[in-house]
Amino acid sequence: MPARLLRFFTLAPGDLLRDAVYRRLWSSILISSLGGQITLLALPLTAAVLLRASPTQMGLLQAMEILPFVLFSLPAGVLLDRCAKLPVYVWGESLLAVAVATVPLAAWQGWLGMGWLYVVGFVLGCVYTVAGSAAQIVLTQVVPRERLVEAHAKNALASSGAEVAGPGLAGALIKLFGAPLALAVDALLLLASAAILRGIRVTETPAEGRRGAFWAELKAGLRFVRERPLLVSLATATGGWQLCHNAALVVQILFATRELHLSPKAIGLSYIALGAGTVLASVFGHRISRRLGPGPCLVLGYAACGLGWGQLALAPAGRAGVASFGLMLFAFGVGAVLIFINFLSLRQAVTPAPMLGRMTSTMRWLILLPAGPGALIGGWLGEHLGLRVALGFSGAGACLLALLAWRHGVIRSVRELPRPVEVAAP
Repeated sequence: MPARLLRFFTLAPGDLLRDAVYRRLWSSILISSLGGQITLLALPLTAAVLLRASPTQMGLLQAMEILPFVLFSLPAGVLLDRCAKLPVYVWGESLLAVAVATVPLAAWQGWLGMGWLYVVGFVLGCVYTVAGSAAQIVLTQVVPRERLVEAHAKNALASSGAEVAGPGLAGALIKLFGAPLALAVDALLLLASAAILRGIRVTETPAEGRRGAFWAELKAGLRFVRERPLLVSLATATGGWQLCHNAALVVQILFATRELHLSPKAIGLSYIALGAGTVLASVFGHRISRRLGPGPCLVLGYAACGLGWGQLALAPAGRAGVASFGLMLFAFGVGAVLIFINFLSLRQAVTPAPMLGRMTSTMRWLILLPAGPGALIGGWLGEHLGLRVALGFSGAGACLLALLAWRHGVIRSVRELPRPVEVAAP
């Protein structure tokens, strides 16, 4: 191997992946993300192709995954601040495996219908609500706060690698075995991820919650977010983006199958563009954030997603439409990574350790409150006014959001990660 190529694949002396604990966490994220790519395609394709779901039913399926965030995020944050986070993360991966495995089982037994998928979607949402918050906090126990942007960028790179390989694998599995049975592979990958996580060792001392103080602690988490203009601004802007994202998400598979006439395999191959976009943003996202600042980089992510959805709404059928679908996925991959590596880093950097669980759950609750209505709006627009109108709504909304966020000084002025402000216990 040439020396230059060898140096390219050699980790720098201070690289995070040289740390054994972080490397194990990163490997779990990679494997789980690979399985997640299968679910990302197989679950909506099961609904759209096998069960012939309408746009409204697709919107309801997406809303069922979001509903648990609205119902359980705030109490979950209090509980996470009282317990060890890593076991919650491990059990969450295992429960996800069981949930997705029920879909091929139900198809085999002849029970599968949209009602079954709604239940599976709700269970997935419950796990994402609790274990997803725990996973974000585990990262802060493994990585120093000043390296959070770098760590989130590397995590995004793991997800990006899965997004490059995953869609092709998912498309092949769906073509060979059908969309429901492809989910069985995701279940196996999630179990492997849980096994890797069990070997991680982190040191944490969960705060002992005082009897009867549950609601006081929940209110303290809400108050902590409310009193910090940066967190309020981040929640408002990213919540608006989630509304646009979910409005587009419920119709984009329908648009690909019914307007562009793509096969499941072709859709899987198109999703490689999503992986390419996320890889590009993951590799250069840390540098872009360091050059522009986390706030402006966040705004750039909103704009990239909006332009991607907007151009797809205008795309003609045929080869140009297929290329436009790939371009939309590429733009979304770039934009979503730029949004979340900065959004997650900023909110974690400003929060002291005893408040991380409540802050994380409160912020996830706030940004996902608009997601359910967004999914329903996208489904209604797609069914009554056309799929292009739903995509156009998402594109125009995200571009307007980027403009408003840029004009908002609290976001635009953030050029480096802030320090946490300690708060008194309730």
